[in-house]
Amino acid sequence: MLVFLPAQVLRWAGVARPAATGALEIAGLIVGAAGAALALWCVLTFALVGEGTPAPFDPPRRLVVRGPYRVVRNPMYLGAALALAAAALFYRSLALLGFTAVFVLAAHLFVLWYEEPTLRRTFGDDYDAYRREVQRWWPRVGASGRLAAANLTSSGSGTRARPSAGDERGGRSS
Repeated sequence: MLVFLPAQVLRWAGVARPAATGALEIAGLIVGAAGAALALWCVLTFALVGEGTPAPFDPPRRLVVRGPYRVVRNPMYLGAALALAAAALFYRSLALLGFTAVFVLAAHLFVLWYEEPTLRRTFGDDYDAYRREVQRWWPRVGASGRLAAANLTSSGSGTRARPSAGDERGGRSS
């Protein structure tokens, strides 16, 4: 979706690859690579720490509070948004920038209406503690001006999902 839809937006808007590579295109490539790397780091963290995937049909079995999730609760969406915004910069496309804004709004609403309630039901008090320590979208900045990462490795990282009725493996029920 994050590749096909932006490609369609560009096609519909008549946007072609820039003929020359200048500072904006290079900045777009760098920011895009950073966004893609962040999203990939999140997927790997879900698989290795959470013992699951980002997909709702195979969610992590453990509450993931390590890696990029120590800094913000939704780094995967931030990585995807960065990659989309970078593509808008690279192509100098307002249409793609608009698509990025729609993606960010859709991700925010999905987090509010589905992910957070599901995580609360699945992980209970551990998720509530995580929510108190780590902000949804923006990292906390400490008094020194540096990013403040939550230190939840002892309490939340080993928390397994509570089994629900009809779910023997302990993952989220849909």
